[in-house]
Amino acid sequence: MVNTIDLFAGCGGLTEGFKQNGNYNTIACVEWDKLACDALRHRFKTKYGYSDVEKYVMRFDIQRVSELLNGWSDNEYGQSEGLDALVKENGGTVDLIIGGPPCQAYSVAGRIRDENGMRNDYRNYLFEKYIEVITHYKPKAFVFENVPGILSAAPGDGSEKIIDVIRRQVSEAGYILLENLEDTIIDFTEYGVPQTRKRIILLGLSREVYGKKGAEILKRFYSELLPKHKIKQKKTVREAIGDLPKLYPLNEPFKVGGKKYAHSFHDDPTVLNHKARYNSEREIKTFRLLTEDIASGRNEYTSTQKLKELYTSLTGRQSNVHKYYVLRWDNPSNTIPAHLYKDGLRHIHPDPEQARTITVREAARLQTFPDDYEFISNTAMDFKIIGNAVPPLFSEVLAKTLLHVLCYGKNKPQTQHTKIHKEFT
Repeated sequence: MVNTIDLFAGCGGLTEGFKQNGNYNTIACVEWDKLACDALRHRFKTKYGYSDVEKYVMRFDIQRVSELLNGWSDNEYGQSEGLDALVKENGGTVDLIIGGPPCQAYSVAGRIRDENGMRNDYRNYLFEKYIEVITHYKPKAFVFENVPGILSAAPGDGSEKIIDVIRRQVSEAGYILLENLEDTIIDFTEYGVPQTRKRIILLGLSREVYGKKGAEILKRFYSELLPKHKIKQKKTVREAIGDLPKLYPLNEPFKVGGKKYAHSFHDDPTVLNHKARYNSEREIKTFRLLTEDIASGRNEYTSTQKLKELYTSLTGRQSNVHKYYVLRWDNPSNTIPAHLYKDGLRHIHPDPEQARTITVREAARLQTFPDDYEFISNTAMDFKIIGNAVPPLFSEVLAKTLLHVLCYGKNKPQTQHTKIHKEFT
């Protein structure tokens, strides 16, 4: 088994794929956000049978690295013996560290929205804490996930790109990255994710473990091993959500538990988190107009300018970007972002009869979370943690591919992975 730690784990998109693989022993997951942590703890308890989930899914601020490693007692985060104690329980060795610091400070969209271009955002430097943990445990390899915008971000005074700082600090910690980092940009639609989503997947290899072979192994990982899992035909919205129960607009809204609904409920107890968020009568009429426009083939409201004009005519407000977008049945979805928690206007369900935005379950399906993954927060926050996650389907591909790398080093391959080693060489 490969001993693994997940940092900035969120609700567990990366870990889910590694757990599904079966060859990885998750020593611990670390996450600061309470609601994401609650969701992951619920998953570990209900799916994987963990009894003491607080011990293994740690809610803590990774900026406090010393306490994270050695233990803490805190009013906000409770008590823990720390990561070192868990590592000791699991043989004292960490083989792999995975995770991705928050990406908002690196995203191009985030920099456009922020008046200072996110240059002063503390999240720009959370990767340093990630590297501190790597330096402490010295795993064979690490995986660092983020948005492609990290390649161009230059925080602070803008004199140095963040990716150059990362490469330098990673090297000082004893690890190498691929020389051409543009080749680490992965299009998840090529791996079966029914959603337009590109991310940086930085694989770092230990110079001590891999020696001179490290650079060659990295090249083969990105050019041969990972691409072997690409699919021939991209998955569509229809394939992802077309079989879910339909939720129709009602003549009159109603309340349940203090929440207001304008669409019908379904009666299938096996379909979790599938309720339409509240939409006003005006929104429902707008959704029907836009979806019928596409379904009929008129395509009057498919241009950015027409959608901006429609928004102004309906609300009296101006917008620099178009607010509406209808998912297309026969294409992958647009990106599922954390921003989805604010509204779903750019994620309108393609069925004119339903005239609504997508549900939490539909967002989860488009992110490839399994149907038995239950989200337990309020609807808005469920959307947020789903949007922040790595699609588990790609995570599983990544976990499978990494076995080819983790079994290889300066020394002989581990005996349990001899077959994999032969495939690699």
